[in-house]
Amino acid sequence: MAERVLVVGGGGREHALAWKLAQSPQIQQVLVAPGNAGTASCGKISNSEVSVSNHAILAQFCKDHHVGLVVVGPEVPLAAGMVDDLTAAGVPCFGPSAKAAQLEASKSFSKAFMERHGIPTARYGSFTDAKEACNYIRTADFPALVVKASGLAAGKGVIVAKDQDEACQAVMDIMKDKAFGAAGDTVVVEELLEGEEVSCLCFSDGSSVSPMPPAQDHKRLQDGDLGPNTGGMGAYCPTPQVSQEMLQQIRETVLQKTVDRMKEEGTPYVGVLYAGLMLTKDGPKTLEFNCRFGDPECQVLLPLLKSDLYEVILNTMNGKLASDAPVWHQDSSAVTVVMASPGYPGSYKKGVEITGLSQAQDTGLQVFHAGTALKEGGGVVSSGGRVLTVTAVSSSLEAALRLANQGVAAIGFPGAVYRRDIGHRAIAHLNQHRGLTYKDSGVDIAAGNKLVEIIKPLAKATSRTGCDADLGGFAGLFDLKAAGFVDPILVSGTDGVGTKLKIAQACGQHSGLGQDLVAMCVNDVLAQGAEPLFFLDYFSCGSLDVAVAASVVGGIAKACETAGCALLGGETAEMPGVYAVGEYDLAGFCVGAVERGALLPRLGDIAEGDLLIGVASSGVHSNGFSLVRKVLEKAHLGYSSPAPFGNTGQTLGDVLLTPTKIYSRFLLPILRSGAVKAYAHITGGGLLENIPRVLPQGLAVDLDASRWSIPPVFSWLHKEGALSEEEMARTFNCGLGAVLVVAPLDAQRVLRQLQAQEEAWIVGSLAHKLPGGEAVLVRNLSNSLLNAGSVVVWGEKGVEQENNGDTSTPRKRTRVAVLISGTGTNLQALIEQAKHPSSSAEIVVVISNRPGVQGLKRASLAGIQTRVVDHKLYGSRSEFDSTIDRVLEEFRVELVCLAGFMRILTGTFVKKWNGKLLNIHPSLLPSFKGVNAQKQALQARVRITGCTVHFVAEEVDAGAIIVQEAVPVLSSDTEESLCDRIREAEHRAFPAALELVAGGAVKLGEDGHIAWKSQS
Repeated sequence: MAERVLVVGGGGREHALAWKLAQSPQIQQVLVAPGNAGTASCGKISNSEVSVSNHAILAQFCKDHHVGLVVVGPEVPLAAGMVDDLTAAGVPCFGPSAKAAQLEASKSFSKAFMERHGIPTARYGSFTDAKEACNYIRTADFPALVVKASGLAAGKGVIVAKDQDEACQAVMDIMKDKAFGAAGDTVVVEELLEGEEVSCLCFSDGSSVSPMPPAQDHKRLQDGDLGPNTGGMGAYCPTPQVSQEMLQQIRETVLQKTVDRMKEEGTPYVGVLYAGLMLTKDGPKTLEFNCRFGDPECQVLLPLLKSDLYEVILNTMNGKLASDAPVWHQDSSAVTVVMASPGYPGSYKKGVEITGLSQAQDTGLQVFHAGTALKEGGGVVSSGGRVLTVTAVSSSLEAALRLANQGVAAIGFPGAVYRRDIGHRAIAHLNQHRGLTYKDSGVDIAAGNKLVEIIKPLAKATSRTGCDADLGGFAGLFDLKAAGFVDPILVSGTDGVGTKLKIAQACGQHSGLGQDLVAMCVNDVLAQGAEPLFFLDYFSCGSLDVAVAASVVGGIAKACETAGCALLGGETAEMPGVYAVGEYDLAGFCVGAVERGALLPRLGDIAEGDLLIGVASSGVHSNGFSLVRKVLEKAHLGYSSPAPFGNTGQTLGDVLLTPTKIYSRFLLPILRSGAVKAYAHITGGGLLENIPRVLPQGLAVDLDASRWSIPPVFSWLHKEGALSEEEMARTFNCGLGAVLVVAPLDAQRVLRQLQAQEEAWIVGSLAHKLPGGEAVLVRNLSNSLLNAGSVVVWGEKGVEQENNGDTSTPRKRTRVAVLISGTGTNLQALIEQAKHPSSSAEIVVVISNRPGVQGLKRASLAGIQTRVVDHKLYGSRSEFDSTIDRVLEEFRVELVCLAGFMRILTGTFVKKWNGKLLNIHPSLLPSFKGVNAQKQALQARVRITGCTVHFVAEEVDAGAIIVQEAVPVLSSDTEESLCDRIREAEHRAFPAALELVAGGAVKLGEDGHIAWKSQS
């Protein structure tokens, strides 16, 4: 059941909690009260204005809004009994009871508890009289220099004095001058301990504890631990100063012992227990307890949590930690840097505008908001002391710190105060306690070997005739004779993917670059008419991230399979200092072969009047990205910004990273037919510089941009960047990934062959080149960029004709939604159909009434947006249907397919979508309606059954029939075997029906019967 969760609080800790909870597939929505600008509207996360101080109002809100869990962030509501009150009202709430929260709420109680149970801590005294406290400071036989307000003081009620006079003054400030209000009615004076301070947190279910990786906060304001104390200026995790043996000791002597003794005293501790510890020469000693996640420790702990936080919380509340402990990322470090307002921790100005947040997040960092608010009219402004925390995760602490500092530098926050040395003690510790290795220099041989083992089977899968594609040798072999060549000429090509790399690295989407790399090289060797035989890659980086490299090389291997060439080998070069952390570069090398007589271009055959056929690109492909990035910078847009073009729900990063098309599989047979005189790959240099490379001197290219479909990304770049026609044509492919030169008599035959596989158009012709004239003329480019989609086609003899439905026209596709409840096998068949270039349907969203089902994964893998509308969260069928309807309207859906959707829709919904709602039934309707149709067919002993696709009517399985496919019933059939064969028929019938309706060939008539479009 998809849950709605409420997080109480408004700081960086609460943003991190909401961020992590929203990653759970079991959670539908995360509300944050009161929240901040970062939680205002971010995917599943949004703010709530519900009062959190009135527990009765909060409990009723949770019931009215189906909130299944409340997670309390700060200590004040815990100490005020929020968990007790909500639990009593029947609302599940995560955190300790008010009585258990005394461990933080009363330092006097906490110290007495530790002393009572032998939990290692500093020597201390507790006082309600200032004079007695000062006398204790001056007479103690240890340095009694730590003065604490006993109550809650927002993490600031601790003064570490340098001498007795300063300690006594702190007592007076707290008790007499009420520096921390009523929290200072009692003060605790403690021994000043020496050593490293660390934070050891754990989940506690009341009986068992599950420790988190140890972290370290940085309380002082300035680098080098200088300046006043703060609520925390940054943290890192894990701390190398805490060994596994020491962590086990802390678990037993502090964390588990505390939970055991609390239980013995009748106050079970359930929630997060935070022990602030000093690592003294006598072992770890407890400085204080907190009853919740620390801030900013939470911002480094949760990014390292591998488990689903929602499941961890449920296991903690249900006493299951011992059997199902959380799992953490083992080989990563996290660093968070706090950006504070100028003047903090004293008085500071609010309302300072903050910029650059999306750019920081585009680099793979996470920015958690604390003291931020939304500016009227748009934008984010400061509203508190600690304003933001910038969190980075990397394979080493040093790398994570560098990335976090780079993120801070990218954010525009005038006068911001922040530290640059978070983790300095840990780095010094690491440098002091180990000798140098090759890995210390930045080269990880073990990681390289691991990568090779991962990619070996991927390369093996690309084996082809002439080559086994076994990695590991010094060189690779290819047998041309075995591949069937008689008199071959070898053709080689090499290329990279340019600064498209920067976008992929910023978005964390790496696998598509593999196809880009292969396509750029393979499409080049096609220009000689060559079949691509084998491919080699070069991957270079500063620090090898095995997962990233494996994703890239996996994409290369998959693309090699598509192209029909073997991934014969490659090189991975780890070069510290050459590339920044997280950056890498790629190069590819393709070798192909062509029989001597089939070599292209055939320069002697190319003549004036020959026609040019353009083959569609998928978008920008892999050239011109430096200019693309400049246009984005000018438009003040980040890669996570919604794309002003492309499919609904896509970001700019998604659209720009669309992989380059690979043309070899379907173009090679056409090139070998002899009808193609030349082929030009439209790569760097765009339309103006690539086509002349395959032409003889004396001929010029005459292109008409109104004759092909220009993808909207080019129209947007042209307009947003104010790019000239020439700049567009010289930099980008403008919608043509390849151009073929053919004789006029062969043009229509070649065009039809191309259009069976891909969008293609006759886009121009060759003319005599005048002295001093342009080599390429592109007419109507500006108009076509402004009016993308308007196309004029060429007739049989190359003359202009009106477009009367020719497949060269970019037609409008019907926007389709698919409703599912389970595995989505019919969904997969519909997806495959809609992917075909000639399909009239575009699946824009898949909606499931159950979370986490296989069908949602199928849709995501196909790049289709998904939504979960869990029927269990709605009080009535009509409320559920209304929500489905709103999602359909959001995606501008025109046609709905029910593919294993196990809910009966209301009459109101069916009437609204009458004639636009398709379903499939596993029988030849009207026979065997309802459930168990296959069982009914077997019981009736019929010899034939099948499946039926029909329009949905209010009566079950009674709508007008669109397509039926018969399936014979065999004497040996069981219900299972018959189901399997009917399902195969469904996978053919449903896509066929979808095309008939989406393409307009079939519709539901006003009389409720099928109406077929008349054919001329």
